[in-house]
Amino acid sequence: MLAKVLSSTLLGVDAWIIEVEVDLANGLPTFTTVGLPDASIRESRDRVKAAMVNSGFPFPLKRITVNLAPAHVRKEGTAFDLPIALGLLQASGYIQSDQLHTYLVVGELSSMAASRPLPGPCPWHWRCARPGCRA
Repeated sequence: MLAKVLSSTLLGVDAWIIEVEVDLANGLPTFTTVGLPDASIRESRDRVKAAMVNSGFPFPLKRITVNLAPAHVRKEGTAFDLPIALGLLQASGYIQSDQLHTYLVVGELSSMAASRPLPGPCPWHWRCARPGCRA
């Protein structure tokens, strides 16, 4: 099952739209993130897993691939935790929405699934002020 959530990464003072595609497939349970993620994004699997389990959702025992597109743009920071979690929940069937991919979602998750503040929210607000984007 494939789910898509829009997110963003900061490059200087500009926010770039990033498509977070989460694919669940049969096979050995793995969690792979592709698309030039930095170390904090690769660590998001542990934060997302803890947040899901502590919120009462089972973590999928499937082959999980998270694609951050476009692949040529370097991504960094913890703002991808929430979009990855929402993508996993949608791909697992816990969220039934055909509109999720129309919202720009950024957020760091704690182990208890609480949202943590992110530095520099202004570029994301400016990005959402452009046509075709909802926050």
